[in-house]
Amino acid sequence: MTVLVTGGAGYIGSHAALALLDGGRDVVVLDNLSQGHRWAVPTGAAFVEGDCGDEDLVRRVIAEHDVTAIMHFAGSIIVPDSVIYPLEYYRNNTVNSRALLQVAVDSGVKHFIFSSTAGVYGEPKATPINEDFALKPISPYGTSKMMTEKMLADAAIAHDLRYVALRYFNVAGADPKGRSGQTSRKATHLIKIASQAATGTRPQMAIYGEDYETPDGTCIRDYIHVSDLANAHVLALEYLERGGESDVMNCGYGRGFSVREVIGAVKKVSGVDFEVELADRRPGDPAALIAAADRIRQKLGWTPVHDDLDAIVRHALDWEQSLKSREVSAA
Repeated sequence: MTVLVTGGAGYIGSHAALALLDGGRDVVVLDNLSQGHRWAVPTGAAFVEGDCGDEDLVRRVIAEHDVTAIMHFAGSIIVPDSVIYPLEYYRNNTVNSRALLQVAVDSGVKHFIFSSTAGVYGEPKATPINEDFALKPISPYGTSKMMTEKMLADAAIAHDLRYVALRYFNVAGADPKGRSGQTSRKATHLIKIASQAATGTRPQMAIYGEDYETPDGTCIRDYIHVSDLANAHVLALEYLERGGESDVMNCGYGRGFSVREVIGAVKKVSGVDFEVELADRRPGDPAALIAAADRIRQKLGWTPVHDDLDAIVRHALDWEQSLKSREVSAA
């Protein structure tokens, strides 16, 4: 009884693999290493290099490792890039997910946890956002995830498959034990970028737009610690194993911080007053995204333990320092 983690060499997938292993689960990671790193795959997890859209490969992995559940993280995640390269995002996020689902159904895998996004809501007219809000994504990234959610819903009706789609808000931080963190080759996440500026791995950072309809003019987001998010995936799997029905659930803390507030927190925690530039808005960025997270708390019994912006920032900064040390050692 093994859990297949696609994209388990990446940021969120590696943390989910850690959480599964910490809970005594057997884990096999499937990752093509286009964005992830081999060294990020946790010790104790089996590793297969390959693409989740390769149906023959996935079928072999499921059979050889006795896979009974899938956590699907593999995909492209940069919103502005999805506007420029929409067909690439539909291939990586939707077509490949369809192939993975086909093999799951054919192989008798009954439990599927999907890495979705708050981007499926687009620009909702009110916050906090609950799961019953209309799905109106404003980027190909959000649409690609919405399409996969719809495929899951239809597949669950037609086949012996149950799923939980977790709609992430803004994921940040790193494993408190320093075992994993965000290593994106093209970082776009605010706390990651600000931490790089604070630790000197980038000369400055930018605020993209200061004319939003928010108190200080910058975007507001609900930041969730990656370890709390990883725990939510484990709880979602346990929920399905107990016979829980298929569902979608927001993953956030239910409160937001503006870009300026986050930058202020990084400067305070790091003690570094790094340079910040002003830039034009990026395409596909809503003004505010804050989760209504009652459903996940009630149905999964999820209780966050890292709901503190300074703690999230501290873990992110510690990880950036560890990456610098890794680079020095490699040199």
